[in-house]
Amino acid sequence: MSETETGRRGRGGRAGGGAAARRASRSNTKVASFPYITRKIKEFDILDDEAMEIIERNADTVLEEVGVEFRDDAEALDMWKEAGADVQGERVHFPKGLCRELMKTAPSTFTQHARNPERSVEIGGKSTVFAPVYGPPFVRALDGERRYGTMEDFRNIVKMAYAAPAMHHSGGTVVEPSDVAVNKRHLDMVHAHMTLSDKPYMGSVTAPERAADTVEMSKILFGEEFVDNNCVVTSLININSPLVMDDTMLGALKVYARANQACIISPFIVGGAMSPVTVAGTLTQVLAEAQAAIAFSQLCRPGAPVIMGTFATSISMQSGAPAFGTPEPSQVLYGAAQFARKFNLPFRSGGSLTGSKLPDAQAAYESANTLNATLLGGVNFSLHAAGWLEGGLVSSFEKFVMDCDQLAAQQKMAQGVAIDENGQALDAIREVGLGEGSHYLGAAHTQANFQTAFFRSEIADNNSFEQWEAEGAKSAPERAREKAEQWINQHEAPAMDPAVREALDEFVAVKKNSMPDAFT
Repeated sequence: MSETETGRRGRGGRAGGGAAARRASRSNTKVASFPYITRKIKEFDILDDEAMEIIERNADTVLEEVGVEFRDDAEALDMWKEAGADVQGERVHFPKGLCRELMKTAPSTFTQHARNPERSVEIGGKSTVFAPVYGPPFVRALDGERRYGTMEDFRNIVKMAYAAPAMHHSGGTVVEPSDVAVNKRHLDMVHAHMTLSDKPYMGSVTAPERAADTVEMSKILFGEEFVDNNCVVTSLININSPLVMDDTMLGALKVYARANQACIISPFIVGGAMSPVTVAGTLTQVLAEAQAAIAFSQLCRPGAPVIMGTFATSISMQSGAPAFGTPEPSQVLYGAAQFARKFNLPFRSGGSLTGSKLPDAQAAYESANTLNATLLGGVNFSLHAAGWLEGGLVSSFEKFVMDCDQLAAQQKMAQGVAIDENGQALDAIREVGLGEGSHYLGAAHTQANFQTAFFRSEIADNNSFEQWEAEGAKSAPERAREKAEQWINQHEAPAMDPAVREALDEFVAVKKNSMPDAFT
């Protein structure tokens, strides 16, 4: 079957294409899943109007005076010349207001479609979407060993993300599969997301041709016309801070934007090393870098979906290593989110970040600090929401489950305070009254609400010491390991049209056979 034939077969056929997939899905085991979050709580604004004006003005100054380097991409430089920028060598200087004017064509919200329409997500506005850890070369596996990741590890994490109710997205490079050639592993990774899960997924960005492969595979899955008119892929485009867009990221950005697929434009900041040591200075640089790259996406295709992002952490002045869960990165997150809202753009940041080597108390505190800021700051797309360990070097199976447990808690937090008749609970107060011995345990209101009244962790232990000891005296990581094993072992791949699956398999096989293995 040729690529053209599979494109026609799948055209317009969301959810894997056609009646066969719909029939199969009705007979398939349904996996529990929370919808993406629609926040009913206010965002926390850390900057006042004067601070916003100062930082925005300083970013304009950086864009005009210092500029941004668009490296090894003559086409990009020509596009900027035509748009009215001052191009000097590979450095682009932007007249005040040029970037913001170009950014106006980017949508304020968009839907990333999943092959199962029930799992599609809205990105922007009051929504929050959680996606897994991205990019680590190592795993800390179920046996506790720290080692390089494999394709089996990759598939197992995708299975876990599919099973986790509070994980809204399948993610991208959940771990680097080092046992597959560098020039071919993207095919296996995208294939795994498409076949082992029916949640939304991310595409490859390590080379323009790999991004193009992702788009072509997506056309097989969704149909060419549907992909041309809808977002089905999100990709991570990091800016090489300070103030450089390299040819790899530019190449991938052009592929996705021109295909009408979403790009997360995200400066990668380690404060003190890649940006100034101050929050305001870092925000100035973030704003300059993000505006330049977002504006370029709109030069590629006006209206292409884009997410303004930032990954920011501080540096340990003692060791030089990144430090997570500290106040300053949260302040950068809150401030950058305010600018995203001002620009009417979706925002990416946050996650469950830690520098800890194990899923221990340090990991819990640092991750909680980052995750709380994620929700309160109004993040729309949260990468690294589960599984991140050791400063992003490690994907941890145990921590993935522990993080997902907290994502479920954030799901409850985002609902805000119910103030309807049931939420007011006046009937319960009247029924119980007052006096010694009065309690609410037997009240009609309690009986009607006890199953959903409070968030209940599946990892924390709140039993008596005696019961905990009788059940094996297990730690939270041990309980998480059992849950991870359950998610992996009980995984059932969601149904897919056999013709679409055959076409995806064929595409991957033909691509792999067309080139020798390369491990650099």
